Amino acid sequence: MKRSLLSRLRTNGAYYIVSALLLLLGVPLYQFFVLTPQGYNIALSQANVDHFAPYLSWISNHSLQFILYRGLLTLAFVLLFTFPFSLYRIIVAQELMAQEEEAEQADEGEDDEQTDNALDGDEEEAEAEEEEQAADDEGNENVLPPHPWRGKGFAVLAAWAGIFGISAYVLGTIASTLHVLIVSRGFTPGSAVPGSFATLTTIFSIITNTVGTGLLALSALFFGVMIARRGMRLWPGIWVVFSYVGMLVAALGCGSAVAVASTPTGQSLLTTPATICFALWALWLGIMQVRLKPE
Repeated sequence: MKRSLLSRLRTNGAYYIVSALLLLLGVPLYQFFVLTPQGYNIALSQANVDHFAPYLSWISNHSLQFILYRGLLTLAFVLLFTFPFSLYRIIVAQELMAQEEEAEQADEGEDDEQTDNALDGDEEEAEAEEEEQAADDEGNENVLPPHPWRGKGFAVLAAWAGIFGISAYVLGTIASTLHVLIVSRGFTPGSAVPGSFATLTTIFSIITNTVGTGLLALSALFFGVMIARRGMRLWPGIWVVFSYVGMLVAALGCGSAVAVASTPTGQSLLTTPATICFALWALWLGIMQVRLKPE
């Protein structure tokens, strides 16, 4: 693996570790020590059953705390923006190295055959084969194989699904935050909730928790399948386990996305477990990337 690529992967791995720690520790601790004592959970539970007045009133009185909370959540996913293509590059690099090893083994077999021919007196034939092989090597020295890995379509699909999923989650969260802050400005418990508030809240929730989470789940599924299909023949054992955990993350994410789609104004029972599993999966990848070494 080239050092420039290795350096980028290590740097990105550090970002994923920070992101995972935000999701696993930063956001929950902030919610527990800052928001909960000020009544956020009570207001949120009211909003989950379509009683938005207490929720908007709370945000009106605690705008800064709410902005910091949503900011931490958004930052965690922004740091994961390169996550899909980092995993994509690792898969491609691993497949290319495997092809190079197979090509070297094939060349060694041809060299042995040429040696046998020379020993048998076919020196001219052996020299011709060596010259032909040298010409081929010189011409292909800087050319990648035409099909460097199997399942190329799935790898590309996984990468772009992950990118679009993270983008949808971040944009949906930002739009939802701005919408709530605008509506809650000067809001009191006796104020009337705008008629369009529930509709827009539903749309933003679907963008964030259904589209965003669903695409991330599909990305995790495809990446998991890409690694698991080659298994121990190509990947170290820890990467194979990582791939199966990715499939578990995908199952929880898809379940959460479907559940939120059926009740878009609130979160499903699978939302928290899905987020925790995804954060642990990202933390795992981050640690493995930071520890990558040139081969």
